[in-house]
Amino acid sequence: MARSGVPSIGSVDELMELLRARQGGPDAPGTDLGLRTAALLRRSHPYDKELQVAGLVHGLAHGPAELAGTEAAEAVRGLLGDRVARLLRGPAAGGEDAEALHRAAEAGRAAGLDAGVVEDWRPVLELVAAGAYQL
Repeated sequence: MARSGVPSIGSVDELMELLRARQGGPDAPGTDLGLRTAALLRRSHPYDKELQVAGLVHGLAHGPAELAGTEAAEAVRGLLGDRVARLLRGPAAGGEDAEALHRAAEAGRAAGLDAGVVEDWRPVLELVAAGAYQL
């Protein structure tokens, strides 16, 4: 259980299942926003995998059964690390990189960006979860 009382997401498989459940259709805009945000961050910050992953899971804080930014941060902290959690808390907590996340999320709200599918992100999630891309 995360510190906020929100259940922790304990594995990449669990996170992927949650992301896939929210993908596609008008009832699940959050994952599509997360995919678009992550895709934009991949282009603007190609070496910052933690920032890209924060963009992907940022979509969990939007849509049906949403987690607030702080709740999403605590839910993924154990799996994806302190920096991803800090970025999800917003610009006040995450500084310049969190501001880049916010700008990408705003740009990601525009339609027309082909951001791929959630499964494309599994290898990056696994590497970040393993601590291979810490800045």
